[in-house]
Amino acid sequence: MPKKRSGGGLSPTQQAAKFLGVSVLAGAVLAGIALPAFGALGLAAKGSVESFDELPANLKTPPLSQRTTILDAEGGQIATVYSRDRTVVDLKNISPYMQKAIVAIEDSRFYEHGAVDLKGMLRALNKNVQSSGVSQGASTLTQQYVKNVFVEEAGDDPTKVAQATQQTIGRKIKELKYAIQVEEELGKKKILENYLNITFFGEQAYGVEAASQRYFSTHAKDLTLPQAALLAGIVQSPTVYDPVKDDVTATNRRNVVLKRMAEVGDITEAEAAKAQESPLGLKVKQPKNGCITAVKGASFFCKYVERVFLSDPVFGKTKEVRAKLWNQGGLTIRTTLEPQSQKSVQDSLKDHVYKSDKVAAAATLVEPGTGKILGMGQSKPYGYGKNETEYNYSVNASMGGSNYGFPTGSTFKPFVAAAALEEGRPANQSYPAPYEMPYPDTVQTCSSKPWTNQGNDKLENESESEKGPYQLKKAMELSVNTYFVQMLADIGMCPVVKMTDKLGVVQGNGDKVPEVPSSMTLGSTGLSPLTMATAYAAFASRGMYCTPIAIESITQTVGGTKKSLEVPKSTCSRAMSEKTADTINTLLSGVTDSGTGKQAGLSGRANAGKTGTTDSRKNAWFVGYTPNLAGAVWVGSATQKVEMTNITIGGVYHSQVYGGDTPGPIWRDAMTGALEGKEAPPFNLVHIPNPPDKDRGDENDDGDNGDNNGDTGDNGDGFLTGLLTNGTTNGGNSTGGNDGGTFFQGQSIGNGNGGRG
Repeated sequence: MPKKRSGGGLSPTQQAAKFLGVSVLAGAVLAGIALPAFGALGLAAKGSVESFDELPANLKTPPLSQRTTILDAEGGQIATVYSRDRTVVDLKNISPYMQKAIVAIEDSRFYEHGAVDLKGMLRALNKNVQSSGVSQGASTLTQQYVKNVFVEEAGDDPTKVAQATQQTIGRKIKELKYAIQVEEELGKKKILENYLNITFFGEQAYGVEAASQRYFSTHAKDLTLPQAALLAGIVQSPTVYDPVKDDVTATNRRNVVLKRMAEVGDITEAEAAKAQESPLGLKVKQPKNGCITAVKGASFFCKYVERVFLSDPVFGKTKEVRAKLWNQGGLTIRTTLEPQSQKSVQDSLKDHVYKSDKVAAAATLVEPGTGKILGMGQSKPYGYGKNETEYNYSVNASMGGSNYGFPTGSTFKPFVAAAALEEGRPANQSYPAPYEMPYPDTVQTCSSKPWTNQGNDKLENESESEKGPYQLKKAMELSVNTYFVQMLADIGMCPVVKMTDKLGVVQGNGDKVPEVPSSMTLGSTGLSPLTMATAYAAFASRGMYCTPIAIESITQTVGGTKKSLEVPKSTCSRAMSEKTADTINTLLSGVTDSGTGKQAGLSGRANAGKTGTTDSRKNAWFVGYTPNLAGAVWVGSATQKVEMTNITIGGVYHSQVYGGDTPGPIWRDAMTGALEGKEAPPFNLVHIPNPPDKDRGDENDDGDNGDNNGDTGDNGDGFLTGLLTNGTTNGGNSTGGNDGGTFFQGQSIGNGNGGRG
């Protein structure tokens, strides 16, 4: 194997090969391939390069990858994302100094020769012979542009990049032919513009506009002579001449460029001397790429937008097509995120839950009737360090969330009530609802095979004082478990399945909610805050369910031309009658007025909602709404390992956490800020008559027990230990400290007791 010379450089064999390559190319030029008027003569060194004439006729020039900008609903920038940081600009928006500097140092005869500089090639050949090495190259700016096109087309594929940059005669021949085509089709000015937009300037900056921003925090059109000379000098070797890492070497290189500009007459000797004496004057702007740099705490929403783009067929039939479009960039994505709502969400989370707490919180706000996501945030910031996470607790697993979502506890009960009302049960429906009872022997499912209580499983209410009979309104306010299990036994599970299907309610992993009583009444199944917020928004919009959307519009810029892309639309459909929705609104208004959700109640506007706290208090929820905004808040352990008893959250000690006392105030403050200055429409409430015999629960409970009553539904304990003998458990393990890392939350699909309200 040939050895390199001491101190690096090329071995004699490599020198000979390079010399031969330049010689062959020079011979090819002399033969006429650089002069189309004389015809393109075939060039074939046996077994080394293909015939010149056999090369494809047209150079494929992929659109240059550029940065994508993600905006909020008012046009404010949330973040920029890119595979290559580039902003394409017209030649008129590039400083004349920059144009002259790059030509002077890279190809001073650019405007005099054709695609190939024969004189320059022969000069390089002569120099290399004299130095017994390879001291000069001979590529023109046009040839360099063509090579950069090959590199751009290769993308981030290391094999393709290597092929695009390999030092072979065959590749040089390709460059020659395509350079001829480019010269004929584009002309000098367009070639220079394309070159300055495609070439790499180091420090993650592609193209002169990005480089101007990176090194000098200015635009390409405003570059001064010394600045332009510095950037032009970097191109030859962005690593060696990086001014951020080695200002001395970069200064020397800049001065070489200035000297060359004077030699070719672009500037005077005096101008060159003055510029050489000036400092580099760097004003480096650090690269800000990706959702991790998003403002307003919107990193998780930003990643959600990216996931939507990469998964929705509206942006391409295959994931490969969508990924290519995303990486190409040049997109301006206007989202639904409302600055006021987003700020309110983040402020509330920050006030109530610290990022260093043992548990986390997530909140999502959705607009009823449109499905627009107006706010999305969580207490643990986006990132990979301590007390940070890359998981979005607000969304399903497919969109970057937890594996299964989080058990919702009693926040599931309104779906049961809505199903019963749709089945014709009265709004003052009464059931015995004892303190403790076994699950029914059988409950009808959507199939011909009913669910059976094979393990003689039992359930109970939160307090022994909770014993019926109760009517629906009081049972909802107090979140009486036995009442809703009796309601489920009465109507069967299929009406609830149909209702949750219409409301888009699926588990965090995308599967349907299992047909078992604990899932169908007591919220033992894991769901996401976004799922819950959009489902409850259907109550607010009087029965119309709208799928969630995050993107308002997208404009793509390609080659200076802008075009609008189609974006996903919210699909709205009727999930229940207006009467049913109005009845649910009446019922849930009582929860925030005098029930378990009193601490979440809003002042001065109609509001409704439901609390939920699961077994062992590993999850606590509040989901609520006004006629014009719906929101869901979850607080708990992402790993499902923290029991929220004798715990301090946000600096406040809790002997036991309830849905009303922790997520409730987060929801209240987030909603208050989001709705400030906005209209306060009323609900269409309905009259719910008292039953013939007054509920016994009314005599002894005025609702002040809000935080001490609620749902039983399975959660963490049921997840990991199984729910009694009939439960099935899917669980897992977790890594990462303080619930900030990767987690694989278990999910129970059994039956048994769960959380509280």
